[in-house]
Amino acid sequence: MTYKELYNLIKKKKSFLCVGLDTDKNKIPSFLLKEEDPVYAFNKAIIDATLPYSVAYKPNLAFYESMGTEGWISLEKTVKYLRSLNEPLFLIADAKRGDIGNTSAMYARTFLETMDFDAVTLSPYMGADTVTPFLSYQDKWVILLALTSNQSAADFQYFENKDGEKLYEQVIETSTEWADKNRIMYVVGATKAEALTDIRKIIPENFLLIPGVGAQGGSLQEVSKYGMNNHCGLLVNSSRGIIYASTGNDFAQAAAEKAKAIQEEMAELLDKFLP
Repeated sequence: MTYKELYNLIKKKKSFLCVGLDTDKNKIPSFLLKEEDPVYAFNKAIIDATLPYSVAYKPNLAFYESMGTEGWISLEKTVKYLRSLNEPLFLIADAKRGDIGNTSAMYARTFLETMDFDAVTLSPYMGADTVTPFLSYQDKWVILLALTSNQSAADFQYFENKDGEKLYEQVIETSTEWADKNRIMYVVGATKAEALTDIRKIIPENFLLIPGVGAQGGSLQEVSKYGMNNHCGLLVNSSRGIIYASTGNDFAQAAAEKAKAIQEEMAELLDKFLP
């Protein structure tokens, strides 16, 4: 999916919602455990319920890898189902990979070719050669960890050089030399909304993947105010707040209602902040 196609999808749906499929077999409704593939059955129901309100889906690989072969099968079936739907969607493999070049090439093949995701989250810690193999795939994206929302993000990300430039700012500046706005997005946590103004000075046009709205306490209003650009430039992820809105028989309906409420707020924010 290209930059323009993603922006057009956001405008069409009046939404920049990404639903995180952080599916834990121990948290899904118990009646689904009777299904042949409970995780896939849960994912399919969540997707069907939230499809009118979201432009992207982001399976977190840890939840699938933890189940071994069974989890990989559920993940593959989920991606194939998403691709079978009669509308464009932006699919993110939340894998947070980052390794030397030949290993990265295999990761890139796994997620961007074999499994047909649009994007992969990556750690940029090891530098350009860990990212370059992913950029060889046409119209595919890398999403680099920049400023995360976890409690210990400050352990490294706020280190300053002699000029007072923080490490996450250096990561963003350096990586802009690897590819342009059409190929690179950045993870910026919603709980760090106050930093978005300065980040936008470095990357005014790039898309940002924003986790932390909802369960982690980030504000959609604040993120939109400080982070939105002329092409929206945001994908805001919600995982637990949507997929576990209920653990009863009404789990899909509850997810739909939660996603709808977020989408309606997003529509208002798009009207407010887009030119």
